[in-house]
Amino acid sequence: MRTPQLLERRAWLGAALGLFAIISAPSTSAQPLEKPIRLVVPYAPGGPIDVTARALAERVKDTLGVVMIDNKPGAGGNLGVDIVAKAPADGYTIGISAVATHAINPWLFSKMPFNAATDFAAITQMVRVPNVLVMNADTAQRLKINTVSDLIAYAKANPGKLNVGSGGNGSAGHLAAEIFKRDAGIFAVHIPYNGGNPAQLALLSGQVDFNFDNLATAAPNIKAGKLKALAVTTAQRSSALPDIPAMAETLKGFEVDTWWGLVAPANTPPAMVARLHQAFSAALAAPETKTRFGMMLIEPVNSTPEQFAAFMKREMSKYESVVKASGAKVD
Repeated sequence: MRTPQLLERRAWLGAALGLFAIISAPSTSAQPLEKPIRLVVPYAPGGPIDVTARALAERVKDTLGVVMIDNKPGAGGNLGVDIVAKAPADGYTIGISAVATHAINPWLFSKMPFNAATDFAAITQMVRVPNVLVMNADTAQRLKINTVSDLIAYAKANPGKLNVGSGGNGSAGHLAAEIFKRDAGIFAVHIPYNGGNPAQLALLSGQVDFNFDNLATAAPNIKAGKLKALAVTTAQRSSALPDIPAMAETLKGFEVDTWWGLVAPANTPPAMVARLHQAFSAALAAPETKTRFGMMLIEPVNSTPEQFAAFMKREMSKYESVVKASGAKVD
């Protein structure tokens, strides 16, 4: 007959052996992959997308092994993204998806080499970067514009007198302006420039009245008093400049972010997608990542593959009508 003490000792021994087996057994998820991962960045080296990709590649080397960054700029990001779409669906080639490549370009380009909606498996969103509605500070003072409501009221009272600059037809700044004009019910003449820097210089010199700029790019001139920030375009205020209102505080539902994330070719095995997500998700959650990205005024976004896929679908739908209404086209 087994005594309670004997049963208790055997139960304890079994639990201890089980725990030892768990601790001592090799963790397959912790072992590096069989070969290096190729992470295609569809933009030139040195920009914020490239910098954030390299930072995450460094952080996942202990769990995934070597992640090699391969910059393939061209065709508004389409060139590099197409490489990912046509790569073997084994998870060893992944790439960056961005608001341009997966939400704007499908409507901007007459012919696309890939299908943004069906050719990719989402891994995780990486970041969002607030854009900001800014005016030349002297212009804002002269026109007595201190808020988004002031700008809308002035534009309605003076139709056609305001102009808005951007980095080019179909650029994120241009389309943010088109959404703003539509939602606010105003008209402003669009003046495209050849890139974001010339557009900002035009704003600083007073050639244009307002534009939608990247917060990281505009922040130094905002802090220097050269630009008047009226609102950030994210749904909530930015922790980087919390005193600047969100556009949604005036125009309900307004949300226009610059974002990018990670995708693999469609039909990549779910187990591989899950492993990639787990590694990059941990990297995004690391305090060091948040600090480094925060210095660039970039907000990490940690989403599941399902959440990121649904987000990209919504973004693509949102920009369809905006691009078509703007008339922007790349042939």
